[in-house]
Amino acid sequence: MTSAKPQRATPAAGVEAAEKAIERELRTAGFPMEMDDLKEYVMLSHKGISSEVFDRAFNKLKEAGRIFTNREDIVLLTSSAKLHTGVVQGHRDGFGFLICEEDGPDMYIPPEEMTKVLPGDIVVAREAGTDYRGRGLADIVELADRKLKRIVGRFELRRGVGIVVPEDARICKTILIAPGRSLGATPSQIVVVELEDKGLLTNSPVGHVVEILGTIDEPGMETEIAVRKFDLPYKFSEETKKEIKRFSDSVTKSDLRDRVDLRDIPFVTIDGADAKDFDDAVYCLPLEDGKFRLLVAIADVSHYVKPGCAIDKDAQLRTTSVYFPRRVIPMLPEELSNGLCSLNPQVDRCTMVCDAIIGANGLVEAYQFYPAVIRSAARLIYDNVWAALCNPKEVL
Repeated sequence: MTSAKPQRATPAAGVEAAEKAIERELRTAGFPMEMDDLKEYVMLSHKGISSEVFDRAFNKLKEAGRIFTNREDIVLLTSSAKLHTGVVQGHRDGFGFLICEEDGPDMYIPPEEMTKVLPGDIVVAREAGTDYRGRGLADIVELADRKLKRIVGRFELRRGVGIVVPEDARICKTILIAPGRSLGATPSQIVVVELEDKGLLTNSPVGHVVEILGTIDEPGMETEIAVRKFDLPYKFSEETKKEIKRFSDSVTKSDLRDRVDLRDIPFVTIDGADAKDFDDAVYCLPLEDGKFRLLVAIADVSHYVKPGCAIDKDAQLRTTSVYFPRRVIPMLPEELSNGLCSLNPQVDRCTMVCDAIIGANGLVEAYQFYPAVIRSAARLIYDNVWAALCNPKEVL
């Protein structure tokens, strides 16, 4: 009777043993380990585990979500780490909060941890105990996404080294400017700096100046700072600029196709004194039995802005027009917002009209919608209209 030859361990069995060894080593250590140290300990304590087998086992554990590594190759067990993903909310006093994505209470981020991140960062954090109020303490281990790509601040020179002091008090660090990358900024100028650190921030994050806005006392500087601080899209894409050039300055014959011609009806717009674009106009006619015919014309933006076009994409990004004391960031290019889609007086404009019959009791008795072309008769102002209503004999 011949004895069976011993079976050689299959690569799969070796990988499985390595997986258990890696988890056992991390569990025994009780704290996160550097990747190189973990590999060395596992291979020394388990002679049969080669470097190749370790790497295969490590990748399988990582893909299965049983271990977690950050950008600095620090490794920890997911099961013991109590990891949470969320958005960083900063406070001007240096601390912050992790607004967790999953159900459960938000976590407190102490000042020393806030120096690693920026407001709005999406991060992965380990729960490292609780504070005196019983709130979970966040130990940030990984940056998942950074929304704030550029920072507005004041350029300064300290011992010959350029730095930027952020205007946002919630950002706890000054930014070192890489040599020769200041764009010629001088002390006290307001600049926009782009970070070169792509992961968690270091003690002295490095960046470079991409735009010089001017000095803090220049007119409108507070608006320029706010636009960049809140990352408002203030420039239209090149594709949008090309599309705008295709439009005529006025309504063309082809624009009038299939539209009801209401240019003989004296519509009026009513807006504030400082309004620049007029998107609705009205006309009201008294009927018998105390009824009224009310026509409301709305600028037909969809006639010019088609779904999926470059203008539409820019408009979706902006979602609305933003008004500042001395400046407006429009949702649509001015050629549309102040031109073709603004119901200016004495010019033809494409509109969608609601044509309704209002009963003496104020209820809508009938209505219909249709595309039309109108010509506004006058641009009225709220105060003047109110004065005319109060004194009907006065002329607007």
